[in-house]
Amino acid sequence: MAVGPIFEREVLTTPRRLSHYVMRAGFVAGLLILFYSLRQATIGFQDVVFAGDVASFSALVFRVFALLQLTLSLFFATLFAASVVAQEKDRRTLILLLMTDLRNHELAVGKLLSSLLNVGVLLAASWPVFAVLRLLGGVTWSQILWSQAIVCAATLAAGAWGCLVAFWREKTFQTIAISVLGVGVFLLAAHGLGVVLGGVAAVLSPYDGLLRVLNPLSVDRPGVLQVSAWPTVAGLLVLAAGLSQFTVVMLRRWNPSKEVYQGVVEAVATGVSEDSASEEARIPSTVVKGAQRKHRRVWDQPVIWREMRTRAYGRRMIWIKLCYVLLALVVAAASWVRPEPGSAAGGLVLGMVSAPAFAVLGIGILSLLLSNAQAVTSITNERDGRTLEILLVTDLRPWEFMFGKIGGAVWNAREMLVLPLVLVGALCAGGVIPGLTVENAVYVGVGYSVLTLFAVALGLHAGLSYENSRQAIAHSLGTMFFLCVGIFVFMLLLVEARSSFAIQLQSFILFIGFGSLGLYSSLTHRNPSNALTMASLLLPFLTFYAITEFLLGGNLGVCFWICMAYGFAAVSMMVPAMNDFDIALGRNAQE
Repeated sequence: MAVGPIFEREVLTTPRRLSHYVMRAGFVAGLLILFYSLRQATIGFQDVVFAGDVASFSALVFRVFALLQLTLSLFFATLFAASVVAQEKDRRTLILLLMTDLRNHELAVGKLLSSLLNVGVLLAASWPVFAVLRLLGGVTWSQILWSQAIVCAATLAAGAWGCLVAFWREKTFQTIAISVLGVGVFLLAAHGLGVVLGGVAAVLSPYDGLLRVLNPLSVDRPGVLQVSAWPTVAGLLVLAAGLSQFTVVMLRRWNPSKEVYQGVVEAVATGVSEDSASEEARIPSTVVKGAQRKHRRVWDQPVIWREMRTRAYGRRMIWIKLCYVLLALVVAAASWVRPEPGSAAGGLVLGMVSAPAFAVLGIGILSLLLSNAQAVTSITNERDGRTLEILLVTDLRPWEFMFGKIGGAVWNAREMLVLPLVLVGALCAGGVIPGLTVENAVYVGVGYSVLTLFAVALGLHAGLSYENSRQAIAHSLGTMFFLCVGIFVFMLLLVEARSSFAIQLQSFILFIGFGSLGLYSSLTHRNPSNALTMASLLLPFLTFYAITEFLLGGNLGVCFWICMAYGFAAVSMMVPAMNDFDIALGRNAQE
C-alpha cells in the first residue's frame, strides 16, 4: 500500500478482533434506540396519517444524528490518534520504528490512518441508517452526502491534529490535554470569526457548515436553492493535509527527544555502559564526571510527593494551564454579555438552559475530561514505564498508593477544577444567570466536586483494569464523554416529551437500560463486583431522576441524587483498590 505497512497491518488485524464487530453493532443499535426514543418523544403511539408528519420527524432525526455523529467523530478521532502515538512513546517502541527503513510519511500517515480506522468503520456503518431516513422523506440525498463529507473531513483534521501533538510532546497527559484544548479553541475561534466577520469567515467551522446543510433555507442566497458545503469540506481537507505534512517534516526533528540523548550521555559519563574504558574516550569535553547533585528530601508519602513535587508530567505543564485559563476567561467574558430580552441569544439553548449557563457547562465538561485524563495517565505512565510492578513489591500500602494518585490528580489539575467554581460564583454575584442564587450556587459547587471525584476515580479504575494503555485511556475518556453526551441527548428528549411524559416512559427506560449496559461493560471489565453492578444500574436511573427534577425547577433534589449516584460509583471503584491493589490489577497478593 502507498501509506505503508503500519496501516496495512492494522487493516489485516482489526477484523480478527471480536470487539470490532461488537463496536459496529453497538453503534448502530444505539442509533436505532435513539431513533425509537425520538419517535416516542415526538409522535408517541399516535397514528400518523399525513406524509408531511413523517417527513418532519425524519428531518428531526437527521439533524440529531448528524450533530451527534460529528461530535463523536471529532472527539474520538483526536483521542485515538493521540493515544496511539503516545503509547508508542511510553513503551519506547517509537525509537525502534525510527530505526527501520520506514519513510517519514509512511510512519506519520500510517499511524494517522490506522488510528482512524475504527472511526471510519463506524461512520460507514451509520450510512445505511441515513439512507433509511431518506426513504421517510424530509431529507435529500445532497444533504446526506454533504453532511457525511463534512464529518469525514473534520475527522481527518482532528486526527491529524492529535497525531501532530503526539509526535511533538513526550508525556501522555500533555498530548491528550493539548489535543483536546486545541480542538476546543479551534471550534470556538472558527465560530467566533463567523459571528464577528460574517458567514464566510466561519468556513472552517464544521458545526456551522453542518448547520447550513441541515437548514438550507437559513442561507440568504439569491437564485435556485442548492445544498452545498464544498468550502467547509475543502477547507478542512486542506487543514488536515497541512497538519499531516508538517508532522512528516518535523517527525525526526522531534523524535527521539533530547531526553534520550541526555540519558545516553549521562549513562556514559557515570560508567554505566558495558565497555566503560572505551566509552570514556568518547565522552564530550563538556560532560563533567562525578558532578554532585542536590537531592531533595522525600516525604513520608512518596507517591503524592512524586505527583506534586516532581515534573512527572513534563516540563511545560504551565502552558497547558495558561491555555485553559485563557479559554475560561474568553468563555467568562462571553457569558457576562447580557443579550437583549427579545433577541434569539436571550432565550434558552434547546429549551434547557440559558446561554451563559451553557457556556459554563462546556467549561465544566472540559475540566472533567482533563481531570479524568490526568488520573488515567498517572497509572498508564507507571505501567508503560515498567515502574508499576516495582511499586507492588515495596512496602507501600494500597491506600497510600491510591490516595497519592487521587491527591496528585487533583493537585495537578487544580486550576481546571477551581476555575469553573470561581466562574459560577462570579456569575452568581453578578446576577447574570436568572435563578442562580447563592443556595443554587452552593448546590452546583457540591455537585461539581462529586463529579470531579467520580472523574478521577474512573480514570484510576480504568488505568488499573486495562493492561493496554490505549484501551485504558479510550475507555476512561470515552465513558466520561458518553455520559456527558447521553445526559445532553436525554435532556433534549425530556424537553420534547414534556406534554406527554408518561407515554414516552417506555422509550426512556430502554434508553436508560442501554446506558446501564454500556456502563456495566466498562466498569466490570476485569474485576466485577456487586457494588459496581449496582452502581452501573443505579447511576443512569438516578441521573434520569435528577434531570427531571432539574427541568421541573428543583435544586436540592438534583444535587442530592447526583451526589448519591456518582459518589456511590466512585466509592465502588476505589474501595477494592484501597484494600488490595493486587486484586485491582487482576493478581493475587500471594503471587
